[in-house]
Amino acid sequence: MRTRAEIEANEDRCLAPYAMRSGATRGRAHAEAEHGYRTVYQRDRDRIVHCTAFRRLEYKTQVFVNTEGDTYRTRLTHTIEVAQVARTIARTLGLNEDLTEALALVHDLGHGPFGHAGEDALARCMKDHGGFEHNAHGLRIVESLEQRYPGFPGLNLSYEAREGMAKHGDYIRKGTAKAYRPEEKPLIESLVADRADRLAYNHHDLDDGLTSGILTERAVREMPHVDAAFADVDRITSGLSFRVRVNQVFIRLMNDAVSDLVTETSRRLADLRIASLEDVRDRSDQAVGYSAACDARQESMHRFLFDRFYSDWRVARMQELAKHYLAAVFAFLVEHPRALPPEVRATADQLGLHAAVKDHVASMTDRELHEEYGRIVNPGARVAR
Repeated sequence: MRTRAEIEANEDRCLAPYAMRSGATRGRAHAEAEHGYRTVYQRDRDRIVHCTAFRRLEYKTQVFVNTEGDTYRTRLTHTIEVAQVARTIARTLGLNEDLTEALALVHDLGHGPFGHAGEDALARCMKDHGGFEHNAHGLRIVESLEQRYPGFPGLNLSYEAREGMAKHGDYIRKGTAKAYRPEEKPLIESLVADRADRLAYNHHDLDDGLTSGILTERAVREMPHVDAAFADVDRITSGLSFRVRVNQVFIRLMNDAVSDLVTETSRRLADLRIASLEDVRDRSDQAVGYSAACDARQESMHRFLFDRFYSDWRVARMQELAKHYLAAVFAFLVEHPRALPPEVRATADQLGLHAAVKDHVASMTDRELHEEYGRIVNPGARVAR
């Protein structure tokens, strides 16, 4: 049997010099005994996967709301895909794969129902009461809202896992890293998880757009690199069904993007002379990225999705309806706090009514929010409970 100490010793031998070692963790907020055969980041990963908020991602929106069909990505399947991409990159670069995976699995834990549309609606509901931002809310979940252990609130994740959540995205502007040494640059593992997130949703949202029929092959082939991928697939194997052709195209696109990211990041790490964790903390912010050509391709895909998919009237209709549902439920619960479950009312006594309703609504899945809306606007109707 391999013990934790043996796994940590193997990390010291095998990981790149700029990788985060499990044995070098800054620890947890609440002291706990170490596990016999799992490292600190393996336990982080396991706690994330087993928590309630992670399971609820199954019924939270990526682009299409839950009622639109069962083949589209959900927030959970997106998260799993991000973790797969992030693990591949981490393994190839010699990073701490367990920490990278944990950061990928936890990165969207703070999303409420209906994805970014729901986040916008919650932010408006809370504009005079502290606001709402899903990265900050994800930290709140792992630090206090999850209730699984008798000795402390939250999941008691490692400092590095919580820091990675706090420094996800534009953390300086958003101010989410104030408690996590914002002057220190993020770990390479954190930057890889961030890049894997965007890489995954660029490609998989484009795939879902094609599956839905909102995007056509002709439209997506306006992007030269996508057109070239279709042409390569058709040249190598003719007569494929549309679904198999599309799958093969996205395998090619994803592989090309990941390979470019690994190659370019390796070059940057060498050029920046990042050879230790101290170097990472000092100057990692430019270390993880694509070549100029691939970066332009990724940016063109991102713009295409906004202009031709996310802004499509059918997607916009879903988003606007989602905002309406959420705002109506939020307003009703604030106006009628007796309708809140007892545990939410108890939280309201401690934190204030708006904060308690925000936590309650953010925890809901698409389906739960929609059903709650139905009870409010049509209380005589029979709805699933």
